Amino acid sequence: MTIRQPAVAGAFYPANRSALTNELSEYLNQTNPVAGLVPKVLVVPHAGYIYSGATAAAGYRQLTALRDTIKRVIVLGPSHRVPLQGLALPESDVFLTPLGSLEIDQNAKTQLSTLSQVHSSEAAHELEHSLEVQLPFLQTTLDDFTLVPLVVGEASPLAVAEVLESLWGGEETLIVISTDLSHFLNYENAVSKDHTTIHHIEQMQPVLDGEQACGCRPLNGLLRLAKEKGMSLHTLAYCNSGDTAGDKNRVVGYASFALQ
Repeated sequence: MTIRQPAVAGAFYPANRSALTNELSEYLNQTNPVAGLVPKVLVVPHAGYIYSGATAAAGYRQLTALRDTIKRVIVLGPSHRVPLQGLALPESDVFLTPLGSLEIDQNAKTQLSTLSQVHSSEAAHELEHSLEVQLPFLQTTLDDFTLVPLVVGEASPLAVAEVLESLWGGEETLIVISTDLSHFLNYENAVSKDHTTIHHIEQMQPVLDGEQACGCRPLNGLLRLAKEKGMSLHTLAYCNSGDTAGDKNRVVGYASFALQ
């Protein structure tokens, strides 16, 4: 059995189990579930918790009624460290966080082996934070589940939508798309750009580029498929790092959405 060790514990979020549990509880207690909302998909940010934790929590709080139902989570996030074609599964069997271990869904890996855009790359996962920061939130809001982590590189909306469709499943499967919004604009320009991006997302238009969302490729694929399926989308929260713990001259945007 091979284990992927945490890469950003102690940087993006606390490495101490107790401190991490307390911080997650604090964020989750700041928000409430939306009545009647039963998410099939969450779109959430992946910055350090001090910047985007509260915004991410607005998404994860919607899983309250699904704690015992969800048994498999598909997490897609962009590759920040490794140039990548297509989508990469890990070679590891287990992902470790300060809250414990998560088993990789081997049946899903076998299923995805038939798709040419999916391959295995431990290097793509080794230092990648876009998936890792989601795991403690999932471990806090759900009971036992297996994980299907996919780092997304150069991939068309159709290629991503194909992967999502193959893993869609039923109520036992949750999909998480990990993305931040605009990067390193001043506060006013960021808010303006992000509101345009949010409008595209709300209209399920798979037209986003990397300046609008670093996770544009997994997000565009999700939006394409969601529109085909006639899903409804709920915007849950928006802020940027200037609202939380950063300088207003150079901010990063964050938003959370749920689709059902």
